[in-house]
Amino acid sequence: MTALPLAAAHAPTPRLLDLRGEFPAVPSDWAYLDAAATAQKPRAVIEAITRAYAEDYATVHRGVYARSARMTEAYEAARETVARFIGARPDEIIFVRGATEAINLVAQSWGAANVGPGDRILLSLLEHHSNIVPWRMLADRVGAEIDVAPLTEDGRIDEAALVARIGPRTKLVAIAHVSNVLGSVADVPRIAAAAHAAGAKLLVDGCQAAPRMALDMAALGCDFYAFSGHKLYGPTGIGVLWARGHLLAAMPPWQGGGAMIEEVRFERVTYASPPLRFEAGTPHIVGAIGLAAAIRWVEEVGIAAIEAHEAALTAMARAELEALGVRVLGPARSAGILSFAVGEVHPHDVATILDESGVAIRAGHHCAQPLMRHLGVPATARASVSAHTTPADIGRLAEGVKRVQRIFG
Repeated sequence: MTALPLAAAHAPTPRLLDLRGEFPAVPSDWAYLDAAATAQKPRAVIEAITRAYAEDYATVHRGVYARSARMTEAYEAARETVARFIGARPDEIIFVRGATEAINLVAQSWGAANVGPGDRILLSLLEHHSNIVPWRMLADRVGAEIDVAPLTEDGRIDEAALVARIGPRTKLVAIAHVSNVLGSVADVPRIAAAAHAAGAKLLVDGCQAAPRMALDMAALGCDFYAFSGHKLYGPTGIGVLWARGHLLAAMPPWQGGGAMIEEVRFERVTYASPPLRFEAGTPHIVGAIGLAAAIRWVEEVGIAAIEAHEAALTAMARAELEALGVRVLGPARSAGILSFAVGEVHPHDVATILDESGVAIRAGHHCAQPLMRHLGVPATARASVSAHTTPADIGRLAEGVKRVQRIFG
């Protein structure tokens, strides 16, 4: 991995990563600024997935032949890789389809067993729908109530107000580690301490944090942590739920089928211990192997280097956009994500014109409709950087926005 000097005119850090050549789907004349939706894949991940299907493939946990045994070892080694990456134990790692499924698992298993009439679930105003809808469904089913913490003026969770809203009936606090719209970062340890002081649990949506910052479950202090593989340079259809071991041991299964059982009789079923208790059916074997390859790639590059790289480019993008009179939403220091508005131009028009200029961004409500209503807009344009983003990509974004301004006067 080499580094590329950054132009002195935009020098938040002295050097930036130069990883474009490791991403075969990202040509040099295309600015891919939609990593918050899904990350492009480095060659190491693509090769690991291809090898798993073309040379090594077999099912896991069932076969007694050599290749099945090797594939089982690779699958469980992937669990160990994930555990190391987030500072956890392998038996605390549940493979799921993505963060959405992880949060639904907690809602339908832990939530159904621990939340009842009159209990309260505390969310924040900036949550993704995947960290709102499962709790709304649970609350409607059991008669619980949803509380919502406000934001600061610059678009961060108002942590003092959130802590003040935690009461004796609060059973769960569920927040985003990093906002998928504003890039604002939550103080997870502070919120965890407040939740635990009241006897509540804390779930963290880590989708936007896992690709961008070092994670340590012990240091964060939360009880559940969810993230998706495809935002972490891995394949789609694979994600992770981490939960404290004693919580998993007490949680009932949420899906039934093969692999999650000890013994099945028509009159009685006994269930496997976690993590297999929560992985019914044939798992996404190659997805787990691809995710492990993505994590090894991130570890080789260095998560601290990626975080510094993204911080520098985000600061550069903010400066470029603000110099053009563009309204940039969210805090001055955001984690790799910028939402913005170009005057009264609809974000879809902004995204379409940028696409014609070779710049890919996201436009819409970003599965955060309550936040959009709070901001007073139907949608935003969103640019998000990644490990392979370059200063030239930021330049293309700025030039594309200038074209939007020219077209719309």
